[in-house]
Amino acid sequence: MRLFVGLGNPGAKYQGNRHNIGFMAVDEIARRHGFAPWRRRFQGETAEGTLERERVILLKPTTYMNESGQSVGEAAKFFKLGLGDIVVFHDELDLPPAKLRIKVGGGNAGHNGLRSIDAHVGNAFRRIRIGIGHPGVKELVHAYVLNDFAKAERAWVEAMTDAIADNAGLIATGQDASFQNKVHLAMQAKGFGGDDSASK
Repeated sequence: MRLFVGLGNPGAKYQGNRHNIGFMAVDEIARRHGFAPWRRRFQGETAEGTLERERVILLKPTTYMNESGQSVGEAAKFFKLGLGDIVVFHDELDLPPAKLRIKVGGGNAGHNGLRSIDAHVGNAFRRIRIGIGHPGVKELVHAYVLNDFAKAERAWVEAMTDAIADNAGLIATGQDASFQNKVHLAMQAKGFGGDDSASK
């Protein structure tokens, strides 16, 4: 079993925020793969389904970003999951828009959602880092992540969530490198992502 966690803030006013791209990703996985309806539990919302014969629980914490670990910790304990079974989809300031990288563990780069999960369950979970770019100045970060994606950005956001959902079975079965490559190729095919030489 896998726990796919999308990070974001609950409520309509945050729905289109850059900080909510994790929610957007798991919403698209649920829609594309016919998961059961969302229901409230573990201080969040969950939807259950199957990807490549692997049972997957999608989780959107409704605790607000800074307390996401409470929700993830409850779900992981209930399902008796190890860190290797937890996959977290989140916005990444240190990657350019329309880029995606996977890593296991590592620093949290000031991301409060990751920091909270780290505090509740440990560090060595898988992170699907979805690049949203950086406003350039540290003081602008808070406002930047809590603003909606600009109209000009929505095409790549939709392409990214589509590519993630199309290839989600590869994450469920532990084929992280293949997943990352397929998403990259899908984004390139749609005219996003550009040269990949600046990998992080």
